[in-house]
Amino acid sequence: MIPTPPAKPVIGLVGGVGAGKSTAAAAFAALGCALIDADEIGYELLAEPDVRNQLRRRWGRRVFNPDGSVNRDALAEIVFQDAAQLDALNDIMQDRIGRRIAQRIEQGQDDPDASAVVLDAAIMFEAAWDKMCTHVLFVSAPPAQRAARAAAKGLDEKAWRRRENSQISLDTKQTKCYCSLDNSSSAAHLREQVRGIFQRVVHQADRSSDVGNAD
Repeated sequence: MIPTPPAKPVIGLVGGVGAGKSTAAAAFAALGCALIDADEIGYELLAEPDVRNQLRRRWGRRVFNPDGSVNRDALAEIVFQDAAQLDALNDIMQDRIGRRIAQRIEQGQDDPDASAVVLDAAIMFEAAWDKMCTHVLFVSAPPAQRAARAAAKGLDEKAWRRRENSQISLDTKQTKCYCSLDNSSSAAHLREQVRGIFQRVVHQADRSSDVGNAD
């Protein structure tokens, strides 16, 4: 029997708030990778009736807009100030997000136009989604740059620090990763690093597939 060839690489991206994970993810997508954004999946789930019902039972009307949609800013203000509240939100969301990530990884594996799958997820290790990845990369940038990028997206320093402190330490994240991407310079420099890692990881997968298909 001929062994089944290995699946396409699934490349996870982690890093501090404002490190530039989304920029790195876009660079991988430009190289032909199927892109999965865990935050976007979370936003999609917030529109589902069963999720809204659980949020309403836990926090009441204060986390909803007048039109019935979830007020993400109000919800974030609550959960990033209190670990117990964040745990409650994770109990509602993490398994649902994880199942949808798994579905989209499978779709990426079946997509003939995708050379790899990239998962952008801030809480990759906390939620154990790294187990669905073949490689996890750490996107790094100095604190001042990360704070400035977060501010440009509407997060002041206090909110930025709260979010970062709600996750495992950056040092711990980095030690768990396959390698790092330095995003302290230009976007072009980041894209160059992404291209090099992409070629290495996809080439490794292709070689493994060739071995598996050998007579």
